[in-house]
Amino acid sequence: MERESFENVQVADVLNKHFIPIKIDREERPDIDRIYMQYVQASTGHGGWPMNVFITPDLEPVFGGTYWPGPNSTTVQHGSHPGFLGILERVRTLWETQRQRCIESAKNVSEQLKDFAQDGTLANSQGSAEKTDTPELELLEEAASHYQRKYDKTFGGFGGAPKFPTPSNLGFLLSLSEFPTEVQDIVGHEECGKVKNMVLHTLRCINRGGIHDQVGSGFARYSVTRDWSLPHFEKMLYDQGQLLNVYVDAFLLTGDAEMLGAVYDIVAYLISPPIAASTGGFYSSEDADSFYRMGDIEKREGAFYVWTARELKQILGEKDAGIVGKFFGVQESGNIAPENDAHDELLNQNVLSITTTSDSLAKETGRPKEDIMQTLKVGRKTLREHRERERPRPGLDDKIVVGWNGLAVGALARASSVLQSIPGSEQAQESLRAAIKAVNFIRNELFDPATGEIVRVYRNGRGETPAFADDYAYLVQGLIELYEATFDDQWLQFADTLQKVQNDFFWDAKSGGFFSTKASQADTLLRLKDGMDGAEPSTNGVSASNLWRLGSMLEDDGYVELAKRTCEAFNAEMTQHPFLFSSMMSSVVAGRLDGMRTVAICGDGPAVQEAIAKSRLRLKVNTTVVRKGWKAKGTWLSRRNSLVGAMKADKPSFQVCEKGVCKEELDIRQAEKALRA
Repeated sequence: MERESFENVQVADVLNKHFIPIKIDREERPDIDRIYMQYVQASTGHGGWPMNVFITPDLEPVFGGTYWPGPNSTTVQHGSHPGFLGILERVRTLWETQRQRCIESAKNVSEQLKDFAQDGTLANSQGSAEKTDTPELELLEEAASHYQRKYDKTFGGFGGAPKFPTPSNLGFLLSLSEFPTEVQDIVGHEECGKVKNMVLHTLRCINRGGIHDQVGSGFARYSVTRDWSLPHFEKMLYDQGQLLNVYVDAFLLTGDAEMLGAVYDIVAYLISPPIAASTGGFYSSEDADSFYRMGDIEKREGAFYVWTARELKQILGEKDAGIVGKFFGVQESGNIAPENDAHDELLNQNVLSITTTSDSLAKETGRPKEDIMQTLKVGRKTLREHRERERPRPGLDDKIVVGWNGLAVGALARASSVLQSIPGSEQAQESLRAAIKAVNFIRNELFDPATGEIVRVYRNGRGETPAFADDYAYLVQGLIELYEATFDDQWLQFADTLQKVQNDFFWDAKSGGFFSTKASQADTLLRLKDGMDGAEPSTNGVSASNLWRLGSMLEDDGYVELAKRTCEAFNAEMTQHPFLFSSMMSSVVAGRLDGMRTVAICGDGPAVQEAIAKSRLRLKVNTTVVRKGWKAKGTWLSRRNSLVGAMKADKPSFQVCEKGVCKEELDIRQAEKALRA
């Protein structure tokens, strides 16, 4: 619509004469986007972007929709789809001739929207003074069963095209086999193994598919096709962070080299330009569209990423192109089906995805496997260098969004902990440095130490939009992970500060849980609660987990109580559709099994370092780790947590702390036993 309508003089004349056009960046103001998306979905039966809504001066919606073709559009025949100019004229006429009716209708619709926006309040909707029930562990079994029914046995993932990776769901399913026995007894030990294998197959298919940039690094937002072969080429920061977490989990569970390779790949993408900002922090996304070559005047979707068979031969030579082309499924006429290329932008083009193995190619060609692998390695490097040299890079959304940076910080911190155990892995320190640099940038540029508040966006300077609940939640999560990767108190202290601010501004004292916006936010129609997972994990799911973890690490009963109430606030919705609340499930377990636990490590020395290394190679579910007595770190934590304060800093030991009590000290050689659920 930008090219067809908003850059069209005729459309601009009508818009500027009869309306007050306001363009909203949904990444900077997701609160506004969510409110009016609910309206569009309710009134039209579907949603999506671009989204257009006509509202009254009181912000109440009159009419809305998604894409409407411009005056000279060739995308849609106007006979079957109203044009944007026609929509403008109809709304203008209606407003001028029946204004009062429009206002009354908009008020009625707004009241209905308020009724729809009840997520996180239904459990207390009757005003009962009785305590809301704690969600049951059976919810995990129901959610797992749902995903088993939806699972695509051939290509992995859930459902058909388009296919999204849905990292929140994958992470939940991987964790089932690591939960305590009480959970596995309910879900079924065999079923836990099955869903783990479902996720591993899905991750392999994603890693080998076109959704993965096989020449460069990073993953696209989603696949247009069921088999992950044709991506929507946009790369989002929040996807990289979430997928990195899931691939780390998968590697910890399996030790699989392919999962580790994906970890290296995403880390490489995150710590390098263009997504890594030189100042610290990470930019938001790379566009799907770009120019195919220098000097072009029309952008094309995927132009930076696709190849013709002829190009491969010109760049790699006939012999190597044959090997590389077979490995990546390259065809002379292209490997993109016509029905997936509505604008004929991808004729004869190939999206690279792994369609065979080096073993198969060695047998087929009679060449040694080592020779094949070297050819593929050199071919990838040569194609990447050609692409960087000859093709203009897709446009960069250079906003630094706090919440999305929090997701990246946490994932990089976790990756650094795992990579430290691998000899010669330079990325361990590089990923940790990038995470710390991002947090320092946010703390220096977007955090107000006087109030504890943060601003959501930085772009050529500090933005004006205050951070939302998800910004606080994702950043707190990232800081907890950064603390566990470094045992540096400053990150845990910063997390504690931000959690208190989040509680002050966003907590719903009546029903529990967190609103997305502050009560003082005057430019929105509604206050919504984000309970269900989507492209990003739900604010309340992440917040509940943060509160449980901080409550355990800091022995803070206030945090624990808020964690319980957050889960209870969504009990009614989770009971109906538990599979929509994957990020909440670890907190459901904590609520039913008396909380999370903390392993406290004291002292230093080779045995302690070995124990820490072992702990970092385990997928820890509902278990946190703190440390005292190492390089003078742990001072703040000792003051904040009296149990830790009472521990002997110089005596090598493990203690398991649960429900306000630390069990007798375990010999440091029993570290692995202490970490088992």
